[in-house]
Amino acid sequence: MKFPLKIYDNYSLVQKNTLGLPSIARYYAEVNSVAELQTALVFARERQLPVIPLGGGSNVVLGDFLDALVVHVNLKGRTVLSRDPDCVRVRAEAGENWHEFVLWSLDNQACGLENLSLIPGNVGAAPIQNIGAYGVELTDYFLSLEAINLETGLVEDFDRQRCGFGYRDSVFKREKRDQYIIVSVTLDLDVTLKPNLGYGQLGDLLARRLGNKSPSAIDISQAVCDIRREKLPDPSEVGNAGSFFKNPEVSQSEMDRLKQAYPDIVAYPLGQNWKLAAGWLIDQAGLKGVREGCVGTYQKQALVLVNHGGATGRDVLSFSRQVQQRVNDKFGVQLEREPRLYMEDVDKIIR
Repeated sequence: MKFPLKIYDNYSLVQKNTLGLPSIARYYAEVNSVAELQTALVFARERQLPVIPLGGGSNVVLGDFLDALVVHVNLKGRTVLSRDPDCVRVRAEAGENWHEFVLWSLDNQACGLENLSLIPGNVGAAPIQNIGAYGVELTDYFLSLEAINLETGLVEDFDRQRCGFGYRDSVFKREKRDQYIIVSVTLDLDVTLKPNLGYGQLGDLLARRLGNKSPSAIDISQAVCDIRREKLPDPSEVGNAGSFFKNPEVSQSEMDRLKQAYPDIVAYPLGQNWKLAAGWLIDQAGLKGVREGCVGTYQKQALVLVNHGGATGRDVLSFSRQVQQRVNDKFGVQLEREPRLYMEDVDKIIR
């Protein structure tokens, strides 16, 4: 069968992932519409190939060779669907850059995403990870999404309940893993700003800048960007995948144990439990700014693993395991990786 969509073989992905890892896809296609994506899925089904969706490439660790069809989801479009006195309903296609979408929403007097400014990646990846920062998560404003079923090629709707959101988690990382590709996301944003300033350095920075003046959504977005730029490396300069580990959750009894041993431990209440600052744990384990070969932790933020040049996916995975072991040895706490790992055997994804 002749396919109208351009599909490349033995395609280099080194420029398609923010860690800058060398990786070759057996097949690669860039899709700009739902119809093109459906065509790509037919190609993969006929050859019995796994399908790996790729957006901004910011939350993945790629192996040397991916025996699969890698699909770059490049669907574009941002729309204000409706507006009433309390809510602005917006829709974005999966290939839109997340940060540009946030700025667009603020330009359209739609508030809520300002704390999520400058998170790397595209809109389509946001629900998979249930991205969050500075006390706000995507689920707080999520209405629905559309996703293509890889087996049937049909578009299905997912509401919040069906997505099964959790902390940096969703049904797309669990029981629906590798079964769907997200093509659009719809959010209900606020007409009136409801500032969330109680997490991390954000409130302190805005107080220094504005005094007693109430911040605007733009003020909050700019402050978040400044904090992130100060702590996190630019992938165009230093290969990285952003925060590499989740902030671990512990029980009250476990928190009491840790607090007794480490009075300065950084943690935040989370219902009946506590969320620990993974970066602090890694730092206190003596791993901030450490380098082993081509891989290391960022000197300004231990939560970020960086490729100093020449690293492979296996190098990153090996170093991340050493970080997990050191933290577990010192604190008795197990860190969980955030990025999705695609190694050589794509049918045996390393979790």
